Amino acid sequence: MSVARTPPVRLPSDEQREYLMVRAAKLYYDLQRTQGEIAKELGLTRWQIGRLLTEARELGVVRIEITPRSSRATDLEVALQQAFGLSDAVVVPHGESHDGDVLLEAVAQAASKYIAGLKPQVSLMGVSWGRTMSAVARFLPANWNPGLHVVLVNGATNFRSTSDRVIAVAEEFARSANGMATLLPVPAIVGKKSTREVLEQDPVIEKVLELAAEAEVVCFSMGGLSHESVLVTSGYIDADHIDRLGEEGAVGDILGRFIDASGAVVDEELDGRTIGLRLDLLKKKERSIGIASGPEKHAVTLAALKAGYLSVLITDETTARAALEGADGR
Repeated sequence: MSVARTPPVRLPSDEQREYLMVRAAKLYYDLQRTQGEIAKELGLTRWQIGRLLTEARELGVVRIEITPRSSRATDLEVALQQAFGLSDAVVVPHGESHDGDVLLEAVAQAASKYIAGLKPQVSLMGVSWGRTMSAVARFLPANWNPGLHVVLVNGATNFRSTSDRVIAVAEEFARSANGMATLLPVPAIVGKKSTREVLEQDPVIEKVLELAAEAEVVCFSMGGLSHESVLVTSGYIDADHIDRLGEEGAVGDILGRFIDASGAVVDEELDGRTIGLRLDLLKKKERSIGIASGPEKHAVTLAALKAGYLSVLITDETTARAALEGADGR
């Protein structure tokens, strides 16, 4: 005999949702409650509480300020530059915290400071989209590069509703810089290779891709191989496809292109349906700035370093150490 399950409470989409965000954030950050405890108190699921906390950070309801004892782990930065031939590296110490959200905010702050401090100032910059890049955009100071032209380097039209901030990275970069943004108004992944070919031949799309190729600086995050990937939550691929990619040797994605431990594209058919800057062009940039934090990014970060897709890495201490161990073959 089957037992009927009580369906979870559906999250509201009005002011009540923000009220729940604030309550969940206060319980989690100020009162140190677990997500399970908060879910029980608010009558929601742990997944819903996680979603509320994520939205609270993305919408600015919660803003985490990180003040580590040492702002840079310079010994690891030098080691990374020597091991992988990087022009620069920024490594954020984790201090006493191993919380993934806190590490992400710390790395995002470090990335925003690095990007805003680029000299000479940049005229054309390419950016990717996603949770990490959205966090970076939130910390950029006002008027940091007047007149900057920002171009989105991979498609970002979603099939499912997600936070606008996760998608609108190019607009946020341009707004804070007092510049302008050119978007790539197509999906990251389409259903057929022939569809991609037709779209890329469109004069408007072709011009955007040309701008992406011309950008002297590109800033992008690296995605781990996870069911929580924005490519899954945005509806481009499903969890089963992620599992198959893992079986084929994928360790994560860069600009929506899934790579193996050596940095080679894993699924040629999927890659043929992916719209955006080709990975080989990253090697030709004046600055190719990769940003990553958290254990789920260790493998893809090492792969990107080995393949030479990065000239600058901005990451956390644990990810940096994992990359150095990988460089030693351990």
